[in-house]
Amino acid sequence: MDKRIEISERDLEEALTYPVDAFICPEYARAEQELLWPKIWQMAGREEDLPEVGSFFTYNIADESIIILRSAPETLKAFYNVCPHRGRQLINTPDDCNQVRGRKPNFVCGFHGWSYDLDGQNCFVLDPEDWKGALNAERTCLSELKVDTWGGWIYINMDPDCEPLRDFLEPAAGILDHFQFEKMRYKWRQWSVYPCNWKTAIEAFMEPYHVTGTHSQLLKYGEYYAYSKAFGMHSVSGFDERDSSRKNSQSTSVTRAGSGSDPRISTYELIRENYETLNYSAGTDTLVAAASRLADELPEGTPADQVIAHMMASAKADDAERGIIWPEIPPEVMAEAGLAWTLFPNQTILQGVTFALCYRTRPYGDDPNKCIFESYALERYPEGEEPTTEWVQAEPTAEKWGAVLAQDFSNMEWVQRGMKSRGFRGTLPNPHQERKITNFHRVLSQYMGRGHLSHLE
Repeated sequence: MDKRIEISERDLEEALTYPVDAFICPEYARAEQELLWPKIWQMAGREEDLPEVGSFFTYNIADESIIILRSAPETLKAFYNVCPHRGRQLINTPDDCNQVRGRKPNFVCGFHGWSYDLDGQNCFVLDPEDWKGALNAERTCLSELKVDTWGGWIYINMDPDCEPLRDFLEPAAGILDHFQFEKMRYKWRQWSVYPCNWKTAIEAFMEPYHVTGTHSQLLKYGEYYAYSKAFGMHSVSGFDERDSSRKNSQSTSVTRAGSGSDPRISTYELIRENYETLNYSAGTDTLVAAASRLADELPEGTPADQVIAHMMASAKADDAERGIIWPEIPPEVMAEAGLAWTLFPNQTILQGVTFALCYRTRPYGDDPNKCIFESYALERYPEGEEPTTEWVQAEPTAEKWGAVLAQDFSNMEWVQRGMKSRGFRGTLPNPHQERKITNFHRVLSQYMGRGHLSHLE
């Protein structure tokens, strides 16, 4: 037995490496369709995508297509997007289509007119007598999948014997429950077909270690040294201190104090910079407005921790006047929640008290050099004031995505190309700051039976 498969979470503290087949090998990409995607819970959408009975959307993963719908006010269903008669897709899903949405009282196959109700049962077959009684409900119904929800997200699983969703998501779910993501709604959502593997793309958002080299404009507001920690299959990153003897005065959230001689001013500059260059998603208008008043409301010399506390209290009060009640998150939970989570295999959440910036990547068919990249922002809104949004296909430019995401795009394609080089001697992830990535490959290798981590020699 290959001992590398036995690497534990504790082993992640050591210098490790992993092979690049998972990113560049066509055979590996095909194997994922049998060994990974049919075996896991994967986030497919949000409950707000299904507002009424009959609402549906499609979810494509590799070469598989799934219809997820609301069959009753409190019931969601998921079915393979295929007619059991001759195999035609019930809903056409072209390759360059992120999601098909709509509302139907039933689903009718465009080939021969076979029809299905919202519970997946066949309700029309043309000339059924021709089968001389051979057809039955089991053979003519749609094929159903497991579906469940957490935090307002909808998850599906193709494995009929899978563990419960809650068990799959723990212990991350127990920590993140405090942020009440189910009360947030889409602020915007965009996607692109991008020229890199889905793992190359999601790994670009697993660690802040790249900030110094990629987002250097942010360094004037403070250090971006980070920790990275495994939580079973999942993992989190957060701000840290290079000097362990120093007390970590930084907020563990993306909402933190700026560095400089006057934290009232530098905090506002940091909050505004993050908000504007992350496509108005790393914060809210309320937080930016509260930060803009810091110099007027606090005396010069106010310590950074008091600046942050005042800003958060002001924003909380302002939101309450608008009808937005913040969740009460204990300080120890905020500390453990850190900056950003990766939920295995392909969901990333950068969370704030009233907002979240999220990423998801998926394979583009069985092409190891392409993926579907998605990013969206969530926010809490006063009841009835939630914006109406749709998925927008957008070119990977600063104009469409904001400066920071465009800088991330500037790496992903070239990482994909570089890993194919004969001159690349293998991955060297940072054992402290990029542990989310090694944990990801630790778990991935257990599903795939290959690509195991090994210690550097």
